[in-house]
Amino acid sequence: MNHYFTDNRHLAENRKEISFRFWCITYSFISDNGVFSKDNIDFGTKVFLDTLLKREEMGNRILDVGCGYGPIGIIVKKTYPDKRVEMVDVNPRAVLLAKENAQRNNVDVYAHESNIYEQVDGKDYTDILTNPPIRAGKSVIYKIFEEAYERLCKDGSLWVVIRKQQGANSAVKKINEIFGNCDIVNKEKGYFILKAKKY
Repeated sequence: MNHYFTDNRHLAENRKEISFRFWCITYSFISDNGVFSKDNIDFGTKVFLDTLLKREEMGNRILDVGCGYGPIGIIVKKTYPDKRVEMVDVNPRAVLLAKENAQRNNVDVYAHESNIYEQVDGKDYTDILTNPPIRAGKSVIYKIFEEAYERLCKDGSLWVVIRKQQGANSAVKKINEIFGNCDIVNKEKGYFILKAKKY
């Protein structure tokens, strides 16, 4: 079985343009077979972006882990052009799309291939954002949480969107074990937005 968190470039291409209006700006994204939410911007991403941008708490060096074709990182960068936004994904096709979509939407982000943090340099991120790959299993998701702590600067924050039925409560417990805190900063239609701070 092929998942969106693997190297699935052998899948036949079926590129599709998605138009997404957010905060009075219309974005254009190209998606394809083998990437997460290929037909539209998923509801969890919408709730995540709305929560992140309304709270205005992010610092100046942001990492989007599991970026897919790029909507989260690209919209954050468009909203805050002075912040440095880096995006990573294990899926090469997703990374290529993220780069193309950054150009389509006239934003300067750094997108590259990485299995979680393997190809990520630096341990001074102010914020790590993730809509984690649920189908990859808890071991992968929890590794994203655990290693986020090592990559964040002091007072940096991990932000997560996760559905209640896909393990939100256990994610809260795990993040609490790692960070010593985990706030549920928003809930909407079964989606939880979590924030943990590195003290």
